[in-house]
Amino acid sequence: MKTLSLTARISLLFALAASLVLLTTGFLLTHIVEAHFKEGDRHELNGKLELIQNLFKHANSQEALNRLPKQLDDALVGHHGLAVAVADASGNTWYAATGSGFLNFLLQDCQKKPAECTFGALREWEQAGASYRGMAVTIVAGNGDSFNVAIARDIHTHEIFMDTFRTLLAAAIALAALATAGLGWMATRWGLTPLRQVTETMSGISAEHLSDRLPIQGMPTELQPLATAFNAMLARLDDSFRRLSEFSSNIAHELRTPISNLMTQTQVALSSARDKNEYKEILYSSLEEYERMAQMVGDMLYLAQTDNGLLKPGMEKIDLAAETQSLFDYFEAWAEERSVALTLTGSATVHGDRMMLRRALSNLISNAIRHTPPVQKVHVTLSSQGDKAIVAIENPGPDVPAEHLPKLFDRFYRVDPSRQRKGDGAGLGLAIVK
Repeated sequence: MKTLSLTARISLLFALAASLVLLTTGFLLTHIVEAHFKEGDRHELNGKLELIQNLFKHANSQEALNRLPKQLDDALVGHHGLAVAVADASGNTWYAATGSGFLNFLLQDCQKKPAECTFGALREWEQAGASYRGMAVTIVAGNGDSFNVAIARDIHTHEIFMDTFRTLLAAAIALAALATAGLGWMATRWGLTPLRQVTETMSGISAEHLSDRLPIQGMPTELQPLATAFNAMLARLDDSFRRLSEFSSNIAHELRTPISNLMTQTQVALSSARDKNEYKEILYSSLEEYERMAQMVGDMLYLAQTDNGLLKPGMEKIDLAAETQSLFDYFEAWAEERSVALTLTGSATVHGDRMMLRRALSNLISNAIRHTPPVQKVHVTLSSQGDKAIVAIENPGPDVPAEHLPKLFDRFYRVDPSRQRKGDGAGLGLAIVK
């Protein structure tokens, strides 16, 4: 199933939001108009009832009552759709305007429940396919006689108006929703222009152009965190590619020298006939080169396994003082040969992988012995700080320039590239420690 584009989604959301607002507005408008018609009818019917009440109030004699039907007819002139019916206290119809027969049920209700016959008590009903709105009240004539008066009006014109109003309102809402969707699409397309520009810039960045960066200045605030994160990712990729390139170059360089030595020794050995001892000496020399390459390949494999999480370290309590002293015993002969003393102070314990920790300490101590001048010492200090153990290895020697310090733990990195004497190692020791 094809996923909708961001532009389409936002446009639909615009249309849905606008439709919801318009529907709510339409519902309120319809309710207001209906309430307006209802209140208008109530006001008109109340006005007519007050007029009729006033006429009856002034009828203080039978003669005056006899003139009331004519006065009521005159009062209803020009009020089309308005019906009036009057019944006496006995329930007999006393007056009925033309077409007012449908009001009999109101008069009967008023006769049965006089408490419900009050001004303003509006009622609505349908009869014979027509809709009406009316009310009934009890009034007292000037001579003391009681009469029930019912009045109503046909609201068919109101219903026609409301039907037309609802139809037009629905059409307006539909058109407004479509217009909002279109305008939302245009606004979204325009608003997402910076995002498309960022996408185009991203698509143009390849492994050969990892130094390129997205311009932050002038970019919308919402996209700046994305651009910043992308630039940071490019910086990491650029650094990783650079290190990988240097790593490949260093591997080739480190392997080229021993392989070249082996080829030269073999060519020299094959150039003329030699006795058994000479061949043995050449093979021993070749074996040393093989061992050096095997050690370098083993170190590289170890680094690759740790980088990819293939080595799962164990977890046990380790006495650092005991491990350090054990390594001192291991390096004692070599240190004496170089006239370097090994000293240890302090103690500390950690939880970790014993073999990994021993290898890291071994690389650091051997590196310190290698670079310590004769008749000097390598001093190891162990201490604890909170839940951390601190191992400090100190030895005299030439200072390392500040610009080299961040790269000391890089693979194959040497402060002095020319120092590749036999026995100096492949430059992977500190990388393994890290």
